[in-house]
Amino acid sequence: MTGTRTRPRRRPRATRTRLLLLVGATLAVVCGATALTTALFQRAYVMGEFDGRVVNAAERSLGDAALHPSSSTYLGFLRDDGHPSGMLAARLSGDGKVLSAAVAVQDAPPRDLDAAQRAALTGLRADGSQHTRTVPGLGAYRLTVLRSGGVQVMTGLPTADVENMIGQLVLVEAAVAAAGLAVAGCVCAVVVRRQLRPLGRVAATAAEVARAPLGPGGTLTRVPVHDTDPDSEAGQVGAALNHLLERVRHSEESVRSGEERMRRFLADASHELRTPLASIAGYAELVNRGTGVVDPVLAWRRVSAESARMTALVEDLLLLARLDEGDPLRTARVDVAALVAEAVWEARSADSSHDWQLELPVEPSASATGDAPLLRRAVAALLSNARTHTPVGTRIVTSVEASHDHCLISVRDDGPGIPPPLLPTVFERFTRADTSRSRADASAGGSGLGLSLALAVTEAHGGHIAVQSAPGRTEFTIRLPSGTEPGAEKSGDADLRAAALPPRLRRQLVR
Repeated sequence: MTGTRTRPRRRPRATRTRLLLLVGATLAVVCGATALTTALFQRAYVMGEFDGRVVNAAERSLGDAALHPSSSTYLGFLRDDGHPSGMLAARLSGDGKVLSAAVAVQDAPPRDLDAAQRAALTGLRADGSQHTRTVPGLGAYRLTVLRSGGVQVMTGLPTADVENMIGQLVLVEAAVAAAGLAVAGCVCAVVVRRQLRPLGRVAATAAEVARAPLGPGGTLTRVPVHDTDPDSEAGQVGAALNHLLERVRHSEESVRSGEERMRRFLADASHELRTPLASIAGYAELVNRGTGVVDPVLAWRRVSAESARMTALVEDLLLLARLDEGDPLRTARVDVAALVAEAVWEARSADSSHDWQLELPVEPSASATGDAPLLRRAVAALLSNARTHTPVGTRIVTSVEASHDHCLISVRDDGPGIPPPLLPTVFERFTRADTSRSRADASAGGSGLGLSLALAVTEAHGGHIAVQSAPGRTEFTIRLPSGTEPGAEKSGDADLRAAALPPRLRRQLVR
């Protein structure tokens, strides 16, 4: 609606102010309730004692009046010593009518009450209870009526002194409560301020962090150690803030590291793709010129080879991207022993200059659940890595071990080993022992994707890959979850599996 005014939002009070207000209000309520309860209890106690005095005075008056039963208006006992000043006494008829009434006066004879004063005393019965009546000109009285035979006597004592005493007690209690409340409020203010001081420093640190620029070269202020005590809430907040800042720092480092890896990956991928493209373009240009400098058949072979190399690189990159996205695998039961044997046979067929050896288990069955083509590519990548980075004549041993819960594939060689600086990043993409991008032989060595592909395939199957390297021994191991229970395959099945291997590999089988 037009014309409607929006009320400004009230600025929230600080936590210290709210705590002080809350504690002060609580203390005020507690002190007030305590003072009121104490005052009521004291009043009840004092009035009880006072009612006892009234009853004692009434019993004494009744005893004196009973000595003169023939006179229904006798109040001569008020002249006796021992009666307090201001004591009121009256003689009543059987129906409660006041026959005579007088009040004791100090150092003077009793004074009779007038008609108005006696009228204020009518209506009381000898029921043993105490009543409060205001007598005109005399003030408030506490009265009771006692009866003995045909004699009824009303006796009363003034309540002014008792009321004054109770009022003074209430004033004293109120003053004490107010002083205690003020002292407690001051103490609470000091305590709250001291207890919230660490929280204020944590808040100041958080504000400083919020103003600090993020990025390389920026430093984030930490909460001091003495403000991270886990035994206090403020310390827990400080420790949590420090933990958060540490995670932010690690996240920034991870982001910068990821960006650096991405830049390096794009540069390496661009180079790996540019090299065959440049070769293809060069040979195509020579053929188009028709100068006869290069044989067209040789040019076509080189173009086909570079195209195959570029196609393989692109397929590896696409496979890595698919595995990174977590695409589902085409899983089935895989005979790992047969798969490894085939991979070793293919590696030996491609390169007979190395000493290829194979070790397969007899039992139990070496099987796993997974994608057989991908697992074969992972094993082939390990074999290709061993062949590429070891000299001629190096012995390369591939073994398979099986248990009831896992299957272990191992590829080890006695080559020179992996350089220690390269070992932590050996599974990263485009990692090569030759870190330069220019190689004398473009076909020598891979693109640096083989081991990263083996890692991605292994992790996609829920397995683990590891490497141990030293001069004279380098071993890669792939650990895969087993696909069978122990004893699911007999030794005869293992013999049949061994018989199905190529003859040249069967002779190298270690039982």
